[in-house]
Amino acid sequence: MPVVNRYIDIDQVEKEAKKDYIDRHSPFIHCAASASKGEVFSVTVRMGNEYAHPDDHDHYIRSVQLYNGQTLLAEASFPPGTLGGEGAKGNAEVTFNVVPSGSRLKLSAMAYCTKHGLWESNPVEVAVA
Repeated sequence: MPVVNRYIDIDQVEKEAKKDYIDRHSPFIHCAASASKGEVFSVTVRMGNEYAHPDDHDHYIRSVQLYNGQTLLAEASFPPGTLGGEGAKGNAEVTFNVVPSGSRLKLSAMAYCTKHGLWESNPVEVAVA
């Protein structure tokens, strides 16, 4: 079973290198606070807020998954070079369009770095009316 890494508030971290490491590997969910049942709802997952991730052939973000609780809603895969290739850095980002069916969504994202493993976002609750 792989280790799942989780974001911690980088404002609480003293070393810049540690802030960079935590932020660039963490997926962040961006979406509205409410959705309409049966209608398309857009959810963007972005890797990193303040720091960009390398896009080298042996160190890149390979995939991003979006979950509602334990249910996989969507997944995107990225080959190396998507963000410019060797020596380039960027923030992998994908927008998923989902159709809510329940009364709420409990969204979380997982991302896989080929060098530093699996990373989980903080959960985001969305009311569905």
